[in-house]
Amino acid sequence: MDVLSDVLRAVRLTGAIYFDVDASSPWVGESPGTADIAAAIMPDAEHIISFHAVMSGSCWAALGDDSVPPVLVNAGDVVVFPGGVPNVLSSSPGARGEPNMAMYYRPIDESLPFAVIHGGGRDERTRFICGYLGCDARPFNPLLAALPAILCARKPADGSSWVIDLFRLALAEGGSGREGCETILAKLSELMFVEIIRRHLETLPDDSRGWLSGLRDPHVGEALRLIHARPREEWTLDRLARKVGLSRTAFASRFTHYVEVSPMHYLARWRLQLAGRLLERPEMSIAQAGAEVGYESEAAFNRAFKKFVGIPPGTWRKGRSALLEAQRLPAGTVQ
Repeated sequence: MDVLSDVLRAVRLTGAIYFDVDASSPWVGESPGTADIAAAIMPDAEHIISFHAVMSGSCWAALGDDSVPPVLVNAGDVVVFPGGVPNVLSSSPGARGEPNMAMYYRPIDESLPFAVIHGGGRDERTRFICGYLGCDARPFNPLLAALPAILCARKPADGSSWVIDLFRLALAEGGSGREGCETILAKLSELMFVEIIRRHLETLPDDSRGWLSGLRDPHVGEALRLIHARPREEWTLDRLARKVGLSRTAFASRFTHYVEVSPMHYLARWRLQLAGRLLERPEMSIAQAGAEVGYESEAAFNRAFKKFVGIPPGTWRKGRSALLEAQRLPAGTVQ
């Protein structure tokens, strides 16, 4: 079982490239938090990750609250903001501006990405694309909490191919008027994100904690693979410990150290993520959804759902149904 792929499928990762920016010095681009523009750009996404990929030139990237030092981003690098927080790209560190909220909307009569020419007009130029990745955050997305506030993926030092090269090809095709470019760019952004996560995982320090570090640990990683491969199974702490070759106490301590929740809590939360998806099916009863993920009774499923999600599954279903119905309405214009 490929646990990372399983999580990305279950949380419905969906990409979109919105802006293709040609900036000349001096320039600054201030991006709002994705929660403030979600209804305009990705109304069907519960959480939105923002990213910028530098095609040529270089720039500085920073969090909107200046809580970490600015990061120099060079051609071929990608900077990701997993929490969807306000962020700034600029030709010099420390520059600030105001976001143009009118730029953020889903077009109905033209294709993405929007071409933007920006800056002061000097010879030093930077070209970058800006995009978003929508996903579920609830009932349970273990990946989001495992990522830093800002994540910069560098171009391979050995000159090997990288997703930026594919972005260039797709943008060139879009400029020629060929159909399908918007979809290609969206899927490439999803591919890019998966590759960035894989690289981040490979470079984590040996003493790091979190869900991604747990994937890398032989014992904890094997337990995660078992849970994701067979979530309906009647797993107990003892059974999982025997499967991974550790004592009950050692396994519980090791799993909690890395994943930062106990094995049984992780199993319950993952089952509820799967159940949350099932509850979106009109033909699926609450009892059936619970049974599909391993709960023997509707009462037990209701208790677990309310404990971990905060609301009963019936209330969750009504809220999701209203959201899905809203998504079927015609797309809006500028917000």
